[in-house]
Amino acid sequence: MTRVKFVMQTAIAALFAGTCLVQSAPAPGAAATVLAGHRAVYDLKLSKTRGKRAIEMVRGRILYDFAGSACEGYALQFRQVSEIDSGEGKVALSDLQATTFEDGDGKTFRFNSQNKVNDRVVDAVDGKAMRGDGGIAVKLAKPDDKTLDLDRKIAFPTEHMRRIIEAAAAGKTLLELPVYDGSETGEKVFSTLTVIGREIPPDEKKPDDAAAGNATLAGMKRWPVTISYFDQATSATSGEQTPVYAIGFELYENGISRALTLDYGDFVVEGTMSQLELKDAPACK
Repeated sequence: MTRVKFVMQTAIAALFAGTCLVQSAPAPGAAATVLAGHRAVYDLKLSKTRGKRAIEMVRGRILYDFAGSACEGYALQFRQVSEIDSGEGKVALSDLQATTFEDGDGKTFRFNSQNKVNDRVVDAVDGKAMRGDGGIAVKLAKPDDKTLDLDRKIAFPTEHMRRIIEAAAAGKTLLELPVYDGSETGEKVFSTLTVIGREIPPDEKKPDDAAAGNATLAGMKRWPVTISYFDQATSATSGEQTPVYAIGFELYENGISRALTLDYGDFVVEGTMSQLELKDAPACK
C-alpha cells in the first residue's frame, strides 16, 4: 500500500519537476523556449483499474507553484495530498511536499522532499546535483550522507521537458533519455521513452478545464505526450522492459500541462486542472 502511494507521488512529482522548463540558448534558426510562471491546482481521481491490485478509490489534489527567470533560475513549490482506498477499510492519507531549483543553464539541480503517510514521515530526500565536464556529481544529505557520480548525458527534469518540447516542435514522435530527478532515495536514474502525438490545433479538442478561455493558451501549440519511466538499474541487470509508470498529458509550448493520466499498470489516475493563474515573467537584469 505504501509503495503504491509512493510510486504514484514520485510519478507526479517527476512530471511537475520538469514541467516548467529552463530557457536555454536556441539552436541556430530556432526560437528560445519561453516559459510561463504559474500556479495551478489539479484534482485527482481514479480513472480505471486492471490486473490483480485492489484499488477502490483514489482522490486528491496537487498544488503547483512555479516562478523564476532564465537569469535567476527556476524555483518550484509542489504539494500533493492523496487519499487511497485499497479495500477492506484500508484507507490511507499521504502528503508529499517538495521544492526544487534549477539554474538557467541546467548545471545545478537542488531537490528537497518529504512524504508523510497518515501523518508519519516515511521518506525524506535532500540533495544537490552539479553538472561538470566529467559528469554529474550528486551530494545527498538525506536520507543518508552519500555522493554519487552519474553520466554527464543524464538529463535533469527541466532539461528533459525542454527537449520534449523541442522534439515536438521539430515534428519528432519519439525521444529516449536517461533522467535523474532526485526521487525515492535520491539514487535512482530512470530510462525514459517519450511518445509525442500529432499537434492539436487550437480549434480542436478545446479544453473544458481551467485552461478553457485562457487567452494566453488559446492560440498556443500543444501536443499529446506520454512518458514511460523505466528503472535503469533493473533494466540493465534483468533486461526487464516494463515501465515503473507512465504519464500522459497535453503539453503546451510554454511548458504548462493539462489533462493528466498516470498509469501504474494495475490502475490509472487522472488529473484535471481546476485552477490556473499565470504570472508575469520577471525581466533579466
